[in-house]
Amino acid sequence: MAGIRLDNVTKRFGSVTALDRISVEIEDGEFFAVLGHPGAGKTTMLRTIVGLETPDEGDVYAAGERITDVYPGDRDIAIMFQNLALYPDKSVYNNLAFPLKQAKVPKQQIEQRVAEVARVLRIEPLLKRKPAKLSGGERQRVALGRAMVRDPRALLLDEPLSALDALLRLEMRAELKRLQRELGRTVVYVTHDQVEAMSMADRIAVLREGVLQQVDQPENIYHRPANRFVATVVGSPPMNFLHAEGAWSGGTLELRHPLFTVTTAEAASESLRGRLAEGQECLVGVRPEDVHVTSAPGIPATVYVTEPLGGETVVDLDLGGRLVKALVDPTLKLQENEAVQLALDGQRLHVFDAEGVGLLSAAGEPLFTVSAS
Repeated sequence: MAGIRLDNVTKRFGSVTALDRISVEIEDGEFFAVLGHPGAGKTTMLRTIVGLETPDEGDVYAAGERITDVYPGDRDIAIMFQNLALYPDKSVYNNLAFPLKQAKVPKQQIEQRVAEVARVLRIEPLLKRKPAKLSGGERQRVALGRAMVRDPRALLLDEPLSALDALLRLEMRAELKRLQRELGRTVVYVTHDQVEAMSMADRIAVLREGVLQQVDQPENIYHRPANRFVATVVGSPPMNFLHAEGAWSGGTLELRHPLFTVTTAEAASESLRGRLAEGQECLVGVRPEDVHVTSAPGIPATVYVTEPLGGETVVDLDLGGRLVKALVDPTLKLQENEAVQLALDGQRLHVFDAEGVGLLSAAGEPLFTVSAS
């Protein structure tokens, strides 16, 4: 096993900077997810770690050893590609054995190692079959086994579940997490699916156009997003953002929106002093689960459309000409164009600067009181 470190790594392809001064340390035995939209630089990051790409600047380390210039086959790091790349003419056994045969491992050791991996992955009955005779989930297991069979010190997985249907993805998520815990391997897992990252990883790195936005535990990524982009990437539906303006009155800060006012407690006002001036614009972020449709007097809104999801309903609301999403109980029946009253959970609000670049206050830090204007 080994920890992996990227130290100020930059990778360019012509005029495109795929990785921009990336510095991150992945701990030994950690399940580390890299999350971002297509084109964020996730796969380039994996290929740089394994040695298929050479950084233009910076260095890559494994177990404290600089491996920037080490040949990929000598890094003892395995990668599983998105397209699986199984050999169609070889049996499952021979697909698993192939990396060991290439390394000229003795036959008895090959048989022993293949048997061990097949047992761990529960594919022992499939060893004589060829890939065409396997289901999608079985092919995923074989591809994973081929990466595992050399017993590498780290395992890199590039969008491994993207081609599977929803039910199979659920099964394989649980299976991968079980395997990683059982084997104790360092895993770097690339995905564009925030549910995969949040449910599986010990820590998550969020990438945007080659720039690292935040590295943290899943709960901190969700509750303390570093900026508007991170808050949008994590959470389904994503966070709502409402423009407000700072106003100071007798040492107390108010965030004023045309339809509501957020008043901060004394400690909250003090924490935001110097970060939000009189008349300065900001963004109030509130997650859909913290927007409540209420029978009491509140913030006026109009139902735009409802999206029933079975266990919950997403309601799109027109709040002063801006769409806001709320998660409500499915027993609450709302009609399009219906006038409703909203309450925002004052203890669950986020405050960002006007551009959404920086987080000024995270949910649960200061205490806010929200009142209709």
